Amino acid sequence: MTPAGLPPAPRRSAGPLRNGRPGRLKVFLGAAPGVGKTYRMLDEGRRRVERGTDVVVAYVECHRRPHTEQMLAGLDVLPRAARDYRGTSFAEMDTDAVLERAPQLALVDELPHTNVPGGRHAKRWEDIDELLAAGIDVLTTVNIQHLESLNDVVQKITGVPQRETVPDEVVRRAHQIELVDMPAEALRRRMAHGNVYAPEKVDAALSNYFRVGNLTALRELALLWVAGRVDEALQKYRSEHGIGRVWETRERVVVALTGGPEGETLIRRAARIADRSAGGDVLAVHIARSDGLADASPAALSRQRALVESLGGTFHCVVGDHVPTALLDFARAESATQLVMGTSRRGRLAHFLTGRGVGETTVERSGDIDVHMVTHERARRGRLLPTPSSGLPRVRRVAGPLTGLVLPVLLTVLLSHTRGSLNLTTDALLLLVAVVGVACIGGVASALLASITASLLLNWFFIPPIHKFTIGETNNALALAVFAVVAVTVATVVDQSLRLSRRAANATAEAETLSSVAGGILRGDQTVEVLLSRTREAFGMDSAELARRTDHDGDPADDDAVVAPVGPDDVLVLRGRRLAASERRVFVAFAGHVAAALERARLAEAAAEVEPVRAADRMRTALLAAVSHDLRTPIASGWAAVSSLRSRDVAFSDEDRDELLAAAEESLARLNRLVDNLLDMSRLQAGALTLHLQPTSLAEILPLALDTLPETAVPVLAQGVTDTADILADPPLLERVIANLVTNAVRHTPAGRKVLVSASALDERVELRVIDQGPGLPAEDRERVFEAFQRMGDTDNATGLGLGLALSRGLTEAMGGTLTPEDTPGGGLTMVVSLPAAAPAACAEALV
Repeated sequence: MTPAGLPPAPRRSAGPLRNGRPGRLKVFLGAAPGVGKTYRMLDEGRRRVERGTDVVVAYVECHRRPHTEQMLAGLDVLPRAARDYRGTSFAEMDTDAVLERAPQLALVDELPHTNVPGGRHAKRWEDIDELLAAGIDVLTTVNIQHLESLNDVVQKITGVPQRETVPDEVVRRAHQIELVDMPAEALRRRMAHGNVYAPEKVDAALSNYFRVGNLTALRELALLWVAGRVDEALQKYRSEHGIGRVWETRERVVVALTGGPEGETLIRRAARIADRSAGGDVLAVHIARSDGLADASPAALSRQRALVESLGGTFHCVVGDHVPTALLDFARAESATQLVMGTSRRGRLAHFLTGRGVGETTVERSGDIDVHMVTHERARRGRLLPTPSSGLPRVRRVAGPLTGLVLPVLLTVLLSHTRGSLNLTTDALLLLVAVVGVACIGGVASALLASITASLLLNWFFIPPIHKFTIGETNNALALAVFAVVAVTVATVVDQSLRLSRRAANATAEAETLSSVAGGILRGDQTVEVLLSRTREAFGMDSAELARRTDHDGDPADDDAVVAPVGPDDVLVLRGRRLAASERRVFVAFAGHVAAALERARLAEAAAEVEPVRAADRMRTALLAAVSHDLRTPIASGWAAVSSLRSRDVAFSDEDRDELLAAAEESLARLNRLVDNLLDMSRLQAGALTLHLQPTSLAEILPLALDTLPETAVPVLAQGVTDTADILADPPLLERVIANLVTNAVRHTPAGRKVLVSASALDERVELRVIDQGPGLPAEDRERVFEAFQRMGDTDNATGLGLGLALSRGLTEAMGGTLTPEDTPGGGLTMVVSLPAAAPAACAEALV
C-alpha cells in the first residue's frame, strides 16, 4: 500500500521468512499524545524478552520522558540511520539493519511518520510492511487523529490539521489492536506535572489542543473506532465458522407484567439479565387485553412501574386482543433480544381444559427472541377454571362446532359402556354438562348444535325403544323436551355471561390504560412527545402525530388513519389500521389527555415568558439596593476631596493639593465606570444594545483595555495575541470585556504571581483566555459568579457592584460569542472568551 500519487517502493529481498510465516503486527492505539502508548509497547517488549523472545528496539521516540526512557534499559536498541536532507542530518529507522539482525520481534514507534526523502520508502508503515514480509513481528504505535478516515473529523474538533496520516487499512489488518486509554482529566494532570511536554510548552498545550472537550471527543473517536474493529473481527469469526444465528451484544430485555404479585420478581430478574451486558435496557410492558386479567391490580401495576423506573427501565401499557401476539409485536418493535415472563398461575385443571396458555404460545412464536419463563410463588396456584377468553378468535370459531358434534358422541360411547349402572336422568345430566362445556368454547351457536346432537343421541341410545327415533312413554318424551330446552337456555345464559365478562374486562383494560396515562400527566413526566408514543404503542399503530385541524376537515384520505380533535386548532392522527368502535372510545379519551398535555405545555411556555419579567423585577430591586450602597463611596470621596480644596480655612501644600485632586479624579473615574456598567447592563436587559460588528485585531484592542486598569503589583503578560486572525466583534465592547476580565483576574491573583492573556485559533473561532493564579472557583459556583450584583461573599464595597463578569458575559454573547470558566492547571481560574473569526483562520501547527 502506497500513498496516492507515489509509485510502489522497491522492496529489499529478505530471503526466507524468519518464523516460517509472515510477521504479525500489533498496534497500540491512543486518543492523544501522552496516554502511554510507547511506554505500553516497551513494557510488552520487556515481558516478551523475559519469555525468551528475541526483541530489538528498531525505533522508539521517548520525547525526553524519564519514565519512558527507563523502559529502554535491558533492551537491544539498534542504532539509527543518519540521512542528510537540505543541509540537515536526520535520524531514521535503519530498516536494513533490522532485516540483517532478523529478530523475532521489532519495536517501531510512530507508525504514521514520514521518512526523510532518499530512503526506500516514503512512510514508516511501508518499512514495517517490509519487516512483516520478512517474517518479523512488529509492535507499533499510532494516535487516532493520524488515521486517514478521521483526519477531517479531528480537524473540526481540534482546529488542527494532521499532515502525517496512515491509511486505515494498514491498522485494520493488524493481528491485534490494543487501545491505550486515559481519562481527559488524568492526561491533563500528567501534562501539568511535566510528564508529557517540556514545562515551557505545557500552558500553551493545555490551552489549545489538550482541552477537556478536545480530549473527550478524541477519546470517544478512539473507543468507537476500536469497537468497530472488534465487531468486524466478530463477524469474520462467525463467517469463518459458519455461525448464522444472531449474537446480540447489546441486550434489550422486555418483561411482561400481568399486574399479579409476581411482577416485582420478574422485573428484578430482567434487570439482572440486562446488567450482564453493557448498555442493556429493560422495558416493562402490561398488555391490557380485551378479555383482561381479573386480578390485574392498578395499585400493583403502579408499584411495579415505580420499581422499573427506579432500576433505569421504562414502563409501557399496550392494548391487545391476543396477549402473545401483542407481546411479541411490542418486543419486535422495540428490537428486544430477550423476553421475561412468569410461569402460568393457572391450575392443572384449567390447563387441561384450555390447553396451551400465554407463555407456551409466546415461546412457540418467539422466533429469535429468547424467552425466560421465571418460576414464582404463585405458579400453578391460580383459579380452578380459566379466565373467560376473548370474543371467539378464529381457532375457537372452528373448534366450537367441531366440539359440539364430537363431544356428545364421545360421551355417548362412554355412557353406552356403563348401560345398566346409570339411569336416564344421569345420562341426560352428563350430556347437559357437555353442552355447557361446548357453550364455553364456541358460544351459543355451537351449544345449539351440541344440544341437537345430544338430544338425538339421547333418544337413539338411551330412551326406550333403544336404537329408534321413537319414544314409548310420555314421560320420556317430556324428559327429552325438557333436556333440549334446558340445554339451549343454559348455553344462552353461559354465552351471555361470557359476553358481559368480556365487556367488563375490556372496560377494566381501558381504565387501566387511561389511568396509567393520566397518572403520568399528573406527575408531570408525560410530555406531548411521550404521550404520542404511548398512544401509538397502546393501539399498535404505525404512527401517532399532531396535525392542524385545517389539514383534516373531513375524513382523511388515508383509509388507515384515525383522527380525533385535541383542541380548537389541532387533531390527533393515528395511522396503521382501522379501530373498532370500542377502541375509538378509548382513542377519544387519549385525545383528551393529549389536549391536556398540550395545554400544560402552553401554560409552561407562558410561565417561562413571565420569568424574565420577574427576573427584571429582582434586578431592579438589587440595583436600587446596590446603588444606594456602592455609589455612595466614590461620591462621598470625590465630594470630600473637592470640598477640602474649596475650603479657605486650611492652607494646603502643593503635594496635598495634588493628592486631593488625584483622589477626586479616581473617585470620579470609579463613578464613571460604575455608571457605564449600569447603563450597559440596562441596555442588555432591554435588548437595546447597539452593535457595530467589524473585523477587530486583538493586538490593537488588548493594549487599550490594559491602559484602563489601575496600577497593580500583579504583572499582566500577553501570549499569541499578535499571531491570531482578526475576530468579528464590536471594538469598544470587546475592550470592556477584556478590561473587566483582567481586572477580576488581577484582583484575585496574589502578589508575586502573574496574569496571562493568551489567544489561539480553533476552527473558525478565536479563543481569548484570561488566566489567573488565584484561589480558583468551586465548580458549583461557576455559573453563579455571572449573576449581576454577585460578589461571591466579598463584602468590600470598594470592589464594585459585582457587575463586571455579568456584563462581560452579556456583551460577549451579544457579539455571538461565549464566556466560560475553566480551572487553571496548578491552581486558579481561566476565563475563556470564544468569538467568531472575521475570516476562516489558518489553523496552527499541532504540538504533536
